[in-house]
Amino acid sequence: MSMSIEVQVGELTLRGELSDTVCAQAIAESLPLDTSFNTWGEEFYFEIPVSAELDRTATSDVEVGTIGYWPPGQALAIFFGRTPMSTSDKPVPASDVNLVGMLENAGDLVDFMSESRIVIRRIE
Repeated sequence: MSMSIEVQVGELTLRGELSDTVCAQAIAESLPLDTSFNTWGEEFYFEIPVSAELDRTATSDVEVGTIGYWPPGQALAIFFGRTPMSTSDKPVPASDVNLVGMLENAGDLVDFMSESRIVIRRIE
């Protein structure tokens, strides 16, 4: 069963969904998260307390709004625009990620890249 979440960066709060996969459920169990983040182009990524391998959803074909889990860094990645690997306006991860969710209006994050923290919580 998917789970509704909120992602807050600075004054911006966005709604999203975590998928119904084993990896996404492990991430849901680790919520709430309040952490600093790194940027890679128009992607936020940050280490989370979840360890998982690539699963059947693993891909490097993502869209703006995709929430992915990147096993090499035990990291959650939120894609909201071009990354250094992009050849178009579409984001491209550094390597395959597990598809774990989607974030509405993720393009708005571009205006909040100078913030220092991200908060992710469940919506009941």
